[in-house]
Amino acid sequence: MYKLFYHIGRYVLLVRGIFKTPEKFSIYYQLAIREAVSMTNGSLFIVVIISTFIGGVQTIQIAYQLETGLLPDSIIGSVVAATSILELAPTVLSFILAGRIGSNIASQIGTMRVTEQIDALEVMGINSKGYLLIPRIVAGMISFPVLITISAFLMVVGGMFAGQAGGEVTVTEFSQGMTEYYDGFQIVVMYIKAVIYGFLISSISAYQGFYTSGGALEVGEASTRAVVFSCLAMVVADYLVAELLL
Repeated sequence: MYKLFYHIGRYVLLVRGIFKTPEKFSIYYQLAIREAVSMTNGSLFIVVIISTFIGGVQTIQIAYQLETGLLPDSIIGSVVAATSILELAPTVLSFILAGRIGSNIASQIGTMRVTEQIDALEVMGINSKGYLLIPRIVAGMISFPVLITISAFLMVVGGMFAGQAGGEVTVTEFSQGMTEYYDGFQIVVMYIKAVIYGFLISSISAYQGFYTSGGALEVGEASTRAVVFSCLAMVVADYLVAELLL
């Protein structure tokens, strides 16, 4: 328990320290855009594949549960859309992105730490915390909503075409269910989750990398811890968002 509070306190101090003696805005802007493009492009392929198949699997399984015929087939569209927007696209996909993006951030910064590049930045009078963390945190808060938007769209489209191909539900019935039970507030919740998860994954991963010590083995361990603790933080945040907003 002591170690938990120790790491929470050091994490808070690290996040607070990024605003101390900041560099020029133009420097952070260029770095953040570059990181955001890298995160988005590097994760786009896996997002497309996983989201499409998750949507298809959803439709098939929901149709199996509703095969009694007591409910209209159009209900499948509403359930697939709601679950994709509220939970599967923002939360489940973020678990995957934690492994792709979070481990990458931790390994990058961890390698800079063990090779003394961070020490060199501090010797030159640069706020290493701000220089390394701000662009990655901002990039995470930009790229996650973009990736999750693509994911939600592809889950719905994948579910729609899987239902049509398998004969469970037609495209017309699927679309009817989506429009009848559509709630715009679900989109708001999805983007709130996306921004929160982007911040948590990027900042926690950066924290693990920033305080790495040792060599290559410790960098690998920091990457693993980054994924584990990011996922734990997302679970807690997911519950709090659901409790407060839904």
